[in-house]
Amino acid sequence: MFTLRKLPFEAQQVASFISQETLDYHHGKHHAAYVNNLNNLTKEGEFSASSLWDIIQKSQGGIFNNAAQVFNHDFYWDCIATAPQEIPEKLKLALKAGFGSVEAFKEAYLKAATTLFGSGWAWLVLDLEGKLEIIQTQNAATPLTSGKIPLLVCDVWEHAYYVDFRNARPGYLDKFWESINWDFVTKNYELGLHEGIESTKRYVAALHA
Repeated sequence: MFTLRKLPFEAQQVASFISQETLDYHHGKHHAAYVNNLNNLTKEGEFSASSLWDIIQKSQGGIFNNAAQVFNHDFYWDCIATAPQEIPEKLKLALKAGFGSVEAFKEAYLKAATTLFGSGWAWLVLDLEGKLEIIQTQNAATPLTSGKIPLLVCDVWEHAYYVDFRNARPGYLDKFWESINWDFVTKNYELGLHEGIESTKRYVAALHA
């Protein structure tokens, strides 16, 4: 039985970026619905005793969509900080090595998030060779199925921003950039370099033991 994770912040701590109404809908309805749907779909059958990680790796169709969306949202909430953060030096050096400069990374990442057609996610990941990469995934797709280690994600489904920003996705993305939890991103980067995908498996297991 999977449970809806508690948000890692109080609503008032992120009010400059996300309204209470958006949190009520995004976390309290959309995210909760994925958890409830997954529980209903896995009451019986092949995945009745499986971990969230295994369901994401082995399922298809509705079961996969709901399981992946549970993880994607879990991860998204941890990418949001309660106050602006400086990028730690270790990550800053990695971004410079991977993209030329932090500004070049910002431009490329926000472009990926802005230009993703329809609903989906913009990710910073470590690839199988330990290199930084920006990827887009549509709908419920997640980098976990390709062995890539997620470091950062932005939700660009309309339910993530429409209450507060209407159809102005770039405005939402500008506020998201100002609210990134760089400490969380850096922790993922460091663990990913040393432990590979096992670090992400532990993250999933800790939220859904």
